[in-house]
Amino acid sequence: MIVRFFIYGIMGWVIEIFWTGLGSLLRGDLNLSGFTYLWMLPIYGSAVFLESLHDQIRTMPWLARGMVWAAVILMIEYAAGWILQLVLGSCPWDYRGYTQYTLDGLIRLDYAPAWFVVGLIFERFHDWLDNNLPEYRKL
Repeated sequence: MIVRFFIYGIMGWVIEIFWTGLGSLLRGDLNLSGFTYLWMLPIYGSAVFLESLHDQIRTMPWLARGMVWAAVILMIEYAAGWILQLVLGSCPWDYRGYTQYTLDGLIRLDYAPAWFVVGLIFERFHDWLDNNLPEYRKL
């Protein structure tokens, strides 16, 4: 499990850097500057605990699974941001001022479609890990 924790954590970093780099392009920054926070490694790594959820919902239609993932990821993002705000005094990501679709600056509801897609990609990646690195499933 610890190996998968780090695999998910690093994969999350890569996706976030790519996402924020694309965001900089949309703002006209041709440097394509992408970034993440060190705090995100354990947050993304915790996806290892979502593998059992995937196993439970895998027979549901893809549309329903995507909605489950969007909701779960938004809840995790909110909880992680709230905890970081409590511990650090602020959340590293603060969406206030970026959109009207934010909840306490901790999540962006307009990102729900992106989280929908990310959740479905996570399923494929989880299955790939099971098929190609089964020895790391329970460690």
